[in-house]
Amino acid sequence: MNQTQTCARTIEAAPSNMSSPASQLAPDQRKELAINVLGRTEPVTCLAQQHQVSRKFLYQQAHKAEQALDTAFAESPHDQKVLFYLPITTAWIRMCVVALVLICRSSYRGVIEFLRDMLDVKMSIGTVHNIVHGAVPRAQAVNQAQDLSNVRIGVHDELFQGSTPVLAGTDHDSGYCYLLSGEAHRDADTWGIHLLDLHEQGLNPEHTIADQAKGLRAGQDIAMPGVACHGDCFHLFHKVEQMVTGVDRRATGCTSTREQVERKMARAKQKGRGNTLSKKLALARAAEENSLHLAQDVRVLADWLHDDILSLTGPELATRRELYDFVVEELRRLEPLCPHRLRPVRRALQNQRDDLLAFVAVLDDKLAAISDRYEVSPHLVHALCELFGFSEDSPLRWQREDTLRQRLTWKFFDVQHAVSEAMSTTPRTSSVIENFNSRLRNYFFLRKHLGTPYLDLLRFFLNHRPFLHTTRLERMGKSPAELLTGQHHAHWLELLGFSPFRRDAVTA
Repeated sequence: MNQTQTCARTIEAAPSNMSSPASQLAPDQRKELAINVLGRTEPVTCLAQQHQVSRKFLYQQAHKAEQALDTAFAESPHDQKVLFYLPITTAWIRMCVVALVLICRSSYRGVIEFLRDMLDVKMSIGTVHNIVHGAVPRAQAVNQAQDLSNVRIGVHDELFQGSTPVLAGTDHDSGYCYLLSGEAHRDADTWGIHLLDLHEQGLNPEHTIADQAKGLRAGQDIAMPGVACHGDCFHLFHKVEQMVTGVDRRATGCTSTREQVERKMARAKQKGRGNTLSKKLALARAAEENSLHLAQDVRVLADWLHDDILSLTGPELATRRELYDFVVEELRRLEPLCPHRLRPVRRALQNQRDDLLAFVAVLDDKLAAISDRYEVSPHLVHALCELFGFSEDSPLRWQREDTLRQRLTWKFFDVQHAVSEAMSTTPRTSSVIENFNSRLRNYFFLRKHLGTPYLDLLRFFLNHRPFLHTTRLERMGKSPAELLTGQHHAHWLELLGFSPFRRDAVTA
């Protein structure tokens, strides 16, 4: 006998003289019954028996609940209420086309589809092209009129769209892009011509940061002979990490090979032929041991490079040079064990020492100035700099900080703030332009060929568009141009001659 039949017999056996409690149920109880019926948590017959009501009553409550749900989720009349009217003019459509291409990163065909489906406006690809390029002259005029004398540190790089090199340069502090040009070559003459043109706009940085591109560095030597070009630690860290990953995988492979040979050895022993694999197993174990030692040594050297030698919180320049040379010699010693992984990194380190450590000399000068300003020992200032390299959860950090507080007394917090500011204003990588390049990729993938007019318009847009998301609070809501000049400018659409829509103007 199933549960429903049992519940039905129980109801039939109930005394006929009992009054129905349905009228005595509170609204919350009725709602709960309706939810149980709609949710089918229990058979309706059992629910009726438990609450001593009829099945018809339960279905009535469920019907009321369904009506309430339909009403709640029905289309609201407020959804059809007109919020405001948008005056669609030819000028507005032109502005919409430019905004779709730059803000939404839309293709030309995507713009055509949007206008057709949303505004019932037909437009050809040629018209879209003409509208976009019609905004270029104003963008170029704004770009060329920008004063670049506030650029403190320039960051240069080269990226490629297919086989076309694109030369890029940005201000490290503001992120303002002062160079974005597609060229047929990336030699010294090409870089030198662009940097000379930028020098006429006031570009005269304290120093620049770039990778080891020969044309880039030679062009800067021609155009800016007195400006140093520091090495970029970003690309080196990437190479070092690839080296570490490679030797780690090699060690894992040797371990897998040894385990495989051991399994074969076990099966061979069962057949009395274990001696046939003895030599192979010995070689596999030796290879595994060597690869594990190599992986461990390479990891230690990589950690020294990242955490001590090329870190902002490391020792003074002379000590770093000694550690740097030691790492190079150790890689040279280990190189025969895995030459295809270690040799490229060792050569890069050997050839780039002075460039990669150039930021240390700048930082040491700033720390020396802090020492003179507050009349404290240079050793204490360097110790305070190294303190930032410890985790806040490390007991050693707090022990050293307590010692420095006792020695610096009331000057501790002032010196600490000055050291922190000095470190934050001493870049050692080209991460700013790498981030900028990643933003460019979102635009480049839509086009097979990049023309100078399009790049000028794109540079203008990225320089005058406010940052939407940033970890640096001083940049929030400001554009790179505002950060560079410290002055507010009009909306980028207004700078291009358009009149952005304002609801307040329509209401007025």
